[in-house]
Amino acid sequence: MKPISFREAIKEAMSEEMRRDKSIYLIGEEVGAYNGAYKTSKGMLAEFGKQRVIDTPISELGFSGIGIGSALNGCRPIIEFMTFNFSLVAIDQIINNAAKIRQMSGGQWEIPIVFRGPNGFAGQLGATHSQSLANLYANCPGLKVVVPSNPYDAKGLLKSAIKDNDVILFLESELMYGDQMNIPNQEYYLPLGKSIIKQTGEDITLVSFGQILKLAFKASEELEQANINLEIIDLQTIRPLDYKTILKSVKKTKRLIILEEAWPFGSISAEITYLVQKYAFDYLDSPIKRITLGDTPAPYAKNLIKLWYPSKEKIINSAKKLLDKES
Repeated sequence: MKPISFREAIKEAMSEEMRRDKSIYLIGEEVGAYNGAYKTSKGMLAEFGKQRVIDTPISELGFSGIGIGSALNGCRPIIEFMTFNFSLVAIDQIINNAAKIRQMSGGQWEIPIVFRGPNGFAGQLGATHSQSLANLYANCPGLKVVVPSNPYDAKGLLKSAIKDNDVILFLESELMYGDQMNIPNQEYYLPLGKSIIKQTGEDITLVSFGQILKLAFKASEELEQANINLEIIDLQTIRPLDYKTILKSVKKTKRLIILEEAWPFGSISAEITYLVQKYAFDYLDSPIKRITLGDTPAPYAKNLIKLWYPSKEKIINSAKKLLDKES
């Protein structure tokens, strides 16, 4: 085992797969000479050269299209967005081309491509740089959406994503790049499309994904002092969604909280709520509780961010309310 950061886990995953397969390359803004905007490709230009670690102009639509075209011709590109907010400039390529070519060609064409980079809130960055887009991309058939919550998972999931023959959206977080964790020295892969129970509990099922999952563990520590035990599920992959793991847990605990760093309307938590009421309604002892962002663009002022963003206190209060243990 060795302690490495989230950014190092991302680099290791890409580098290991690129050493194995010469058809894999990395392309994006500042991925080469600058070692990546968040240093997730540090040293890769020196190892793999300019043909496989490619700096681009500020043109997300352009280099996404280049990546898709090269994937149709035998390459396995990794497209880095400096932030997924900028992926909106390339959304026509992602949704109208990458996601649909397999079906429109009757299965004759595959597009083994990974779009990756930071997603979601990262502090006082303003409304246009603080958006969580997992639910937007998960709404589109033909895309797989992966959101790791720690360095270990990030490495194993990214390696699997790079080897996958489908179009993958791999969503990271600026707030996690410095997180450290012990990771095995040997290679490993984690399966896509599988949720993981990160903590067992009897009282309430809490479902989440990505960096905001850390809030769930902080809240759980305080709730244990009140004899409330959370069962925490990390979705890891948003599409395809492993809802059977959620159902099994809810049938045990009888209660559900969904914690999501996204707007409430049309969210992943809304889809999970629908699936649970469809398949496990008779097991519920309390209404399902969702904790999401406020239904507004991201504010800039710190006092407004505190109201807008989910918090440990909101999780604790929701859990106590579900169990009628409000103080």
